[in-house]
Amino acid sequence: MVSCKSAGENPDDHFAQVRKMVDLGSGAQRAVDDIYLTRYACYLIAQNGDSKKAEIAFAQNYFAVQTRRAELIQQRILESERVAERNKLKATETKLGAIVYKRGVDEKGFGILRSKGDAALFGAPTQKLKERFHSVGKPLADVLPTIGITAKNLAAEMTSINVENKDIKGLDPITHEHVDNNMAVRDIWN
Repeated sequence: MVSCKSAGENPDDHFAQVRKMVDLGSGAQRAVDDIYLTRYACYLIAQNGDSKKAEIAFAQNYFAVQTRRAELIQQRILESERVAERNKLKATETKLGAIVYKRGVDEKGFGILRSKGDAALFGAPTQKLKERFHSVGKPLADVLPTIGITAKNLAAEMTSINVENKDIKGLDPITHEHVDNNMAVRDIWN
């Protein structure tokens, strides 16, 4: 209970004082004091108990396994979210590529456009970022954190929309638009 209180929790919320009736050998019943525990209270008892006692050792192992299981589930969720964002970025960049190719930007130009966008968004061109993340030979988005992938996707989506709506043509004007969009996303992000 002291540990619970020290953690800023109300012990009464986790250690409920109760009276219950127990059967006696004579068939009569007697009221005894007891405490109902929440899972958190059980965890605190296990954490602070004597591990030489079998019950405490069992509880410590149980909570260690449950904690690890929760960590693995959380990790899988985060990985799944990252893969989903990566797939969105891939689709957006494919769409952007199709739009800019129709407006006079070839494959080499598209690489330049993306690198300048990365420089505006992350403060370094794509190749430098790949070196920083030790991912030379792989797409940058394969190693970026989810927030970076999401930021790249937003900027690319903005560029796609603006290039079409403003009818922008040519590498330099489209690159300028893409850099502006990446800088705007960077300003929001920071």
